[in-house]
Amino acid sequence: SLRGSWRLGNGNGSVVLRGEVPGCVHTALHRRGLIQDPYYRFNDVMYRWISLDNWTYSRTFKTPFDVRKWQKVNLVFEGVDTVAQILINNITLGRTDNMFNRYSFDITSVIKEVNFVEVRFLSAISYAAEQSRCHKAYSIPPVCPPPVQKGECHANFIRKEQCSFSWDWGPSFPTQGIWKDVRMEAYNHYHLIHFSLTSFFVKSAWQWSLEIESIFDVVSSKPIAGLVTVSIPKLQTQQTFSVKLQPGEGSIVLLVNINKSSTVEAWWPNGHGKQTGYNMTTTFIMEAGYQIEKFSKAYFRTVELVQESIPGSPGLSFYFRINGRPIFIKGSNWIPADSFQDRVTYDILWLLLKSAADANMNALRVWGGGVYEQDEFYDICDELGIMIWQDFMFACALYPTDQNYLESVRAEVSHQVRRLKSHPSIILWSGNNENEAAIASNWFSIPYADREVYIKDYVMLYVKNIREIVLTEDKSRPFIASSPTNGLESVKEGWVSQNPYDTHYGDTHFYDYSNDCWNWTVYPKTRFASEYGFQSWPSFSTIEKVSSTEDWSYTSNFSLHRQHHENGNDQMLQQIGHHFKLPQSTDPIKKFKDMIYLTQVMQAQCIKTETEFYRFSRSEIIKGEGHTMGALYWQLNDIWQAPSWASLEYGGKWKLLHYFAQNFFAPLLPVAYEDKGVLYIYGVSDLHVDHKLTLRVVVHAWSSLEPVCTLAKDSVTVKAQSAVPIYKESINDLLERCRNCTRKSCVITFCLVGEGGLQSPTNHHFLSSLKDAVGLEKTQLSASVSQRDDIYVFVLQTTAIAPFVSLDVGNIKGRFSDNGFLMTEKKKVVVFYPWEPTSVEELEKSLTLTSLVDVV
Repeated sequence: SLRGSWRLGNGNGSVVLRGEVPGCVHTALHRRGLIQDPYYRFNDVMYRWISLDNWTYSRTFKTPFDVRKWQKVNLVFEGVDTVAQILINNITLGRTDNMFNRYSFDITSVIKEVNFVEVRFLSAISYAAEQSRCHKAYSIPPVCPPPVQKGECHANFIRKEQCSFSWDWGPSFPTQGIWKDVRMEAYNHYHLIHFSLTSFFVKSAWQWSLEIESIFDVVSSKPIAGLVTVSIPKLQTQQTFSVKLQPGEGSIVLLVNINKSSTVEAWWPNGHGKQTGYNMTTTFIMEAGYQIEKFSKAYFRTVELVQESIPGSPGLSFYFRINGRPIFIKGSNWIPADSFQDRVTYDILWLLLKSAADANMNALRVWGGGVYEQDEFYDICDELGIMIWQDFMFACALYPTDQNYLESVRAEVSHQVRRLKSHPSIILWSGNNENEAAIASNWFSIPYADREVYIKDYVMLYVKNIREIVLTEDKSRPFIASSPTNGLESVKEGWVSQNPYDTHYGDTHFYDYSNDCWNWTVYPKTRFASEYGFQSWPSFSTIEKVSSTEDWSYTSNFSLHRQHHENGNDQMLQQIGHHFKLPQSTDPIKKFKDMIYLTQVMQAQCIKTETEFYRFSRSEIIKGEGHTMGALYWQLNDIWQAPSWASLEYGGKWKLLHYFAQNFFAPLLPVAYEDKGVLYIYGVSDLHVDHKLTLRVVVHAWSSLEPVCTLAKDSVTVKAQSAVPIYKESINDLLERCRNCTRKSCVITFCLVGEGGLQSPTNHHFLSSLKDAVGLEKTQLSASVSQRDDIYVFVLQTTAIAPFVSLDVGNIKGRFSDNGFLMTEKKKVVVFYPWEPTSVEELEKSLTLTSLVDVV
């Protein structure tokens, strides 16, 4: 391995330092104290010079073996970011131009006892500009990002993380560096380059089988014969194959049938069963050379994307069947966890993905403007049962299709599919993010006469190249060309449909910042909601790390600088204004903190309303629309400390939205909505069996902790994996029944309770805007903290009903069992799960309790 410390220098040699590999220039400069934290205040703009310079990584290394003894020696780069010339002992080995590719160079004839290796980078910004200049026939939009993003131009001309040139939630840091492992490989006879396994269920034989693919580089001039033994002890399965490897690079595919007398436990998504994997050993014993032993995990699961006609509805369904069971997809969208990939450790990935699973999510979409994630990411998803919708890395743009570009993309796609296809967590390949929509809705104002050129390019890239490779490399999972798309209908219309946002087909992305988000009638009754969201600000403790005192106001230069979405800060204010009073405090820091709190309350309440709408639409067709089978909100995580659509802040802290998600994605949930003065409650269930439950509906006056009236409806049947109406009452009757109540003075809470501790979260339904609420009183909130084993118990007490009670322990890492809740009882117990050692004293010192009545 050539990991470790390299020499790093800029173009004219004025800056020289040590840089870690894997790594990038920015983190090296920061580690050596030559620059501040790149995320601090306005540094993203101050440090543009780093990306505009051309840097070189170099080092000497001793060859750790006798070169003469090996037939072939390769220098392998798992990832180079991005445009570089690679030299060893002053001889050029080759060039790189794709961050997502693996590069292997034959150095057999040039390697010595002591070697000098150089990776000479070219600025990604200048390379992209040059590529665009050379594309003379016609322009390929967009040229530059909107000015509010403070980004760089022509990201679509370089095969690099697209959001590294800026996005509407992230900074522009077009990094340079050796971002993945680099090593030497020396071998005789043959070498295993790639190994993967995919499972299939053969219905005719009622039997599982595994397809095992091995790709070899055979150095010898004649074929090599040998035996391959595959063994899965737990499944009493062992098979031996005789194989012949031809000279050059080639693959062998083995089909292993699993012993029928063994019971195979399938891999299930989170909430639907276990994530069983079986230890498997594959041994290659060849007549020449050494034997290879490969240890891997075999998982068994099937996936189908079902697009069929639905009675009473034009169009087609769009849902996933896993192991034959239709699964409602619950989750979010994943973006890169940092602008500097070398800072994304296993622990960071684990924390973010575990937080997704803890919020009852079963899926994430790895979005097409970031990176194909590291192996550990998918390993963790396999372990936690998080299904992955995997985009290819093309987003919100049109792309060139010249020969060199296509060749680079073809290599990228086959490498990534081979690398990732063994993971049961990946259930779908998707060609791009929003590029079908970009052409269909003409985002880039292309004259009608020129449309065909771009449609031809689109089909060339995503269909004739990417799709072809995916179908060849991986027959085990579905492929769609874009998101949003109309699925089979888009295919029928030549891959670019009239309206990719059509609710009767495929998936939709939906954003609306001007309408009142509590009004469920504005949301599309779609087959599958793969993106939707609202922004909020991260906590003060997160902002504080990258700002100074003068930045702490909602209208400061800093607050404007961090907002990369046009009018984003105003849109939040507008959305808050629908239902809440804006803070008027004369203390500027309190006012800023109140604003942050309100943006988080607003975001949580908006996405709750929208997600519950998608969940209660799963079993019904209204006016030809419905059967919604997926809700992936935008977005799960943050790339830096800034206002965004995320529910997890940079560093992993849960926003109020993430606590709400734990409830609105619960396996069993009652959901309420109002239509023409009538209150409807649905029982939504992801459970595999029907349940007879009791629905408890409690009406509270804002002015009292004693309920005004309580209703228990017994033996309510909540059907397995469906959403059914279980309660209906006109609001007037309800107010009549609960004397002394008006829309403004009362609130409704409700939950489902069953046998054996089965219980849903308690949900709430507001009868008016909270700014109009009558009887809300200033409350004394207090908490006592105690330790129990590894967790901390907070006992909260209140003197009055408190809406949106938020517990915040500043910089102490961890999460609560519940947060942002409506407190309708004198006492509530909340548990804190620390992610690092802490103490009762620290927690008491850091705790801030806020509820809506504290915002003045």
